[in-house]
Amino acid sequence: MSLNVSPRAPSCVIVVENLPVPFDRRVWQEAQALKAAGWTVTVICPSTDQYPLSFETLDGIDIHRHPLPIEARGALGFLVEYAAALFHEARLLVKVARKTGFDVIQACNPPDLIFLVAWPFKLFSKRFVFDHHDVSPELFAAKYGKKGFLHRLLLVAERLTFATADLVISANDTYRDIAIKRGGKDPNDVVTVYSVPDRDRLRRVEPDPAVRSQAQTILGYVGIIGDQDGVDHLVRAAHLLKTQHGVTGFKTVIVGDGPALPGIRKLAEELDVGDVVSFTGYLSGNALLAHLSAFDIGVIPDPVNEYNDKISMNKVFEYSALGIPIVSYDLTETRRLLGDAGNYAATPDPAGLAEAIFGLIEAPPLRAAKAAQAKSLADASFSWERESAKYVAAFNRLVKIPD
Repeated sequence: MSLNVSPRAPSCVIVVENLPVPFDRRVWQEAQALKAAGWTVTVICPSTDQYPLSFETLDGIDIHRHPLPIEARGALGFLVEYAAALFHEARLLVKVARKTGFDVIQACNPPDLIFLVAWPFKLFSKRFVFDHHDVSPELFAAKYGKKGFLHRLLLVAERLTFATADLVISANDTYRDIAIKRGGKDPNDVVTVYSVPDRDRLRRVEPDPAVRSQAQTILGYVGIIGDQDGVDHLVRAAHLLKTQHGVTGFKTVIVGDGPALPGIRKLAEELDVGDVVSFTGYLSGNALLAHLSAFDIGVIPDPVNEYNDKISMNKVFEYSALGIPIVSYDLTETRRLLGDAGNYAATPDPAGLAEAIFGLIEAPPLRAAKAAQAKSLADASFSWERESAKYVAAFNRLVKIPD
C-alpha cells in the first residue's frame, strides 16, 4: 500500500462518526480553516437521508460518506454501529492513502474508538490528532444512571485515545484539564478550540413569517434530539407554562431531529400541548436562519448531570451570536460562558425551567436586557477567527510548518 503525501501542501483526513459533514458545524469549520491555510483536506463521515452521497467535493474538500446499519439505541445497537463505522473508516482511510496520501488523521469523538483505525498509520509516520468533542464516560453515566464495567471500558478507550494522540484539540478548558489530568497529556500538546460559529454564516435574517404568526412569544430550541438533550424537559415546561402559569400567546418551536424525537412527539401528545409545541424536523441554510431569527427566547433544556455540567453547548454560542436571550439550567460550563447574560432555572427540573422562561415572558424589559447582554458577550468573546487561528497554528506546528 502506497502512503503518498502531496508534495504541494500538508494534508489531513478528518474522521467523524456521529454526524455527517457539512452538517457537523464544528468539523466543517475546522476543515474549511485548514483548507484556507493551504492544507489539502478530506473528510470521512456517515451518510444520512439529508446527506446521501457517498462522495462529493464541497469548497475544494473531498467528503467520503459511508452507510451505518442502524440508528443506535441500547448496548447491542451501539456495538453494531461502532463495528460498522470502524470498518468503513478503515476502508476509506486506505482508499485516501492510496489515492492522495495524507500527513495527519484527525479523529472526532464520540466514540473514543477511532484510534483503532488510525493507529496502524502511525507506523508510516502519520500524525494523529484527537478532536475531543464529548466526554464519553460522563455521557454514559448520564444516559444510563450508572457506571460499572462499561463505564470502566470507556475510560480505558479514552485513555488509549489520549495515549495515541500526538495532539489533542479540546472543545473547552474543562476537557483540556481532563486530557492533562485523566489522560496524562503534556499541556503543550493540548489546545482548546471552542465550537464558536462562523459569524459570516450564522446571522440574523428576516424571521420566518409562518413562525412569527403563530404566537406573540416564540420559545425556540435548535439541535440534536437525543436522550441526553433534555427536549422532554422543554415539552414538560411548555405544559406547565400553559396549565400552571396560565401563559397564553406563546409557541415552543423545536428545530432538529434525532433518535429521541419519536418519544418527544409522543410525550407532547400525552400532555396535550400540540397547540403550544411544534416540531420542524431537520432544517438547514436560510430556512434554519429564518427560524432562529424568529425566536424570542432560546431554551437550553439539557438537564443537570455530570456530563452536561462539563460541556460547552453549541446553543450558547448560536443564540448569543443572534442576540437571543437564553434560558438554561444552572450548569457549570454554561454559566462560565454566559455569566449574568443567562437566565437560569432555580431548580433542576421542568418546573424550574418553566419558571425561568416565565420570568422572561412576563418581563419584556428584562428579556431585552438579557438579549443585549448575550449579543455583547458574543461580539466580545466568541470569535471563530480567533479559535480557528489557534487550531491551524497547532496543526502547522505538528507538521512543522512555520506560522
